[in-house]
Formats: sequence, C-alpha cells, structure tokens
Amino acid sequence: MAHAQSLGAHPSAAARTGSVRAWLLTVAALVFLMVSIGGATRLTGSGLSITEWQPIIGVVPPLSESDWREAFAKYQQIPQYHHVNKGMSLEAFKGIFWWEWAHRFLGRLVGVVFFVPFVVLLALGRIPRSLIPGLAAIFVLGGLQGFVGWYMVRSGLADRIDVSQYRLALHLGLAIIIFGALLWVALSLGAPRSAQSASTTTSRWAACIVALTFFQILLGALVAGLKAGMAYNTWPLMDGSLVPKGLGAIEPWYLNLFENAMTVQFNHRIVAYALALAVVWHAWSVAQSGDGRARLSAFALAAGTVAQAALGIWTLLAQVPLALALAHQAGAAALFALAVWHLHVTQPRADSAAALPPRAGQR
Repeated sequence: MAHAQSLGAHPSAAARTGSVRAWLLTVAALVFLMVSIGGATRLTGSGLSITEWQPIIGVVPPLSESDWREAFAKYQQIPQYHHVNKGMSLEAFKGIFWWEWAHRFLGRLVGVVFFVPFVVLLALGRIPRSLIPGLAAIFVLGGLQGFVGWYMVRSGLADRIDVSQYRLALHLGLAIIIFGALLWVALSLGAPRSAQSASTTTSRWAACIVALTFFQILLGALVAGLKAGMAYNTWPLMDGSLVPKGLGAIEPWYLNLFENAMTVQFNHRIVAYALALAVVWHAWSVAQSGDGRARLSAFALAAGTVAQAALGIWTLLAQVPLALALAHQAGAAALFALAVWHLHVTQPRADSAAALPPRAGQR
C-alpha cells in the first residue's frame, strides 16, 4: 500500500514542476535563437550599426525620418562606415540596423521571459528551493551578458572596423554557458534516472566532451572574429599542405593562437578532428554498456558531431555563404545541447522527487 501511495505521488509532483521545466526550456530556446541571430548580425556586418547602449529606451527603434537620420549620422562617425561602408544609403543602413536591433531586443525579451515567470512560479511554490540559488545565478549571468555585449561593440567604435575577436569569444562563450545551465536545470526536473547508472569513466568522458565542445565553440568565435574562414578554403589540405607554413609568423609566438588567421583556422580544424574522434570512440564504448538512455544520447551526440563537422567543411569550401555560416553556428549550439544532455544522462543522481517542492499542506 505504501508503495502504491508513493507511486501515486509522482504524477502530482511531476505536474507541479512541469511548468518550471517548460519555462526553462522556453528560455533556452530563446537563447538558442539569440545565438543564431547574433551570428547573422556578425555575418551581415550589422553589429556596429547601433553606436549607443541604452538598456531601457533602446527598445524603441527610430520611428520618424529624423530619428533614422540621427541614428545614421552617429554610425557615420565610426571607422567602419568610413573604411567599409562609405557612401552607404539610408535604406542600406536600415537593413543592418534592424539585425542589430533585433538581437538586442531579443536579449531584453530573454530577460523578461526569465524574470517574470520566475517571480510567479516562486510565489506559487512551484520552484524547488534547491534550484533558487542556481536560477538566480543564471539571471545574474544574463545581466552580465548584456554588459559584455556592449563591451564587445565598444571595441569596434573607435580604432577598429569590427569588434575584437577576444570580446566576441567572451560574448559567445557566456551565451553558451547560460544556454547549457538552463538545459541542465530543466533536465534535472525530468524523470528520475533508471536504476542502472553509467560508469564513472563514462561520466568523466562525457564531461570532457562537453568541455572540448565548448572550447571548439570559442575557437569558432576567434575564426569568426578574424574572418579566418574567408581564406584557405580548401580541405583536407590548407594552403596546399596538411600543416601549412606561417602558423607561427607573429611574435611573440602565443599571439598566433589568437591573432593569426591561419593558425586560428588550423586550430579549429585540428580540434574538430579530435572532437569527432573522441565522440565516435565514446559512442562505441557506451554501446558496450547496458544503459539504453546513455547509448541513445551518445549515438545522437556522435551523429550531431559528424553532421556539424561536415557542415563546417561545406561552409569552408563554399567560402562562408550566409545561410551555411548561420547553420554552422546554430549547429554548434545544438551540438553543445546534445553534449549537455548526454552528460546529464550519465551522471548518477538521486531520485528527482527529492528535489521537488512540497505539496500544499506539507510545508
């Protein structure tokens, strides 16, 4: 009888946290969309079209012809206009302005969609107490991300015609961390793990793959920031060789890792090979175990990694057309989501019911 009552409690508990999980997945989906639009903003050269950071009133775009001319006049003061877009028409400016405005607007929307339901669900007692500190930390990271975005834009307003690749990597990396954290918390509210748990070795490999995927995304940001994908558009050879000359052309040597377009693209290729081999080998290893969920997530991760590598090669050979480049950036975020899912599946954890908020009358 006690066992039956315990089973009967789980659907109610799941129902009480289902709304929390749906909310977190919705925010994660918006962050994924924001990463994709951020890629479009970069690839269309739109990121510097708004030269001021106005967190509140900036939500309202130019509404009159005079407003548009004022915004355009501010853009005409920065180096990008003089060296890249000299003579640009007002209509062309509107085209790049809307990409950047959409990116910033979506960032504000993410903040609202996170904060308002958080307050409501907290008031209703739907959010487990154990999750409150982590969710608060995610909100703080979201606010920090807004500042980092402006910090990145500022790097291109005075002495450059584009943004710093270092700040671009920071901005994208923080977005991916927020995305992964949202997914992790949402997954924690799912069904309990099966009694058969993955080995410690499997969990450690899964964690290493998450870290390597994140590192590869940061390398991709450096490639994007230096426009390194626009050159050396051959594969598997690079500049006619497997290991091209010129990888260490800049002094001191370590600057090549961040500022030499050839070296940055070469490193992105090498880490892609390493990641693909590690994931495929890991999937084969997991296939030998009896954990069905771990096998499923490992195979999905392997398939996603191979597809992302193929898409990267296609993008390179096609000389980075907008559609393929956007798909490749979105694919990177999707691959990271698969890696986080697989890591979560392989983590031994207690029954999720223990983390659920108490029922009314049980507090």
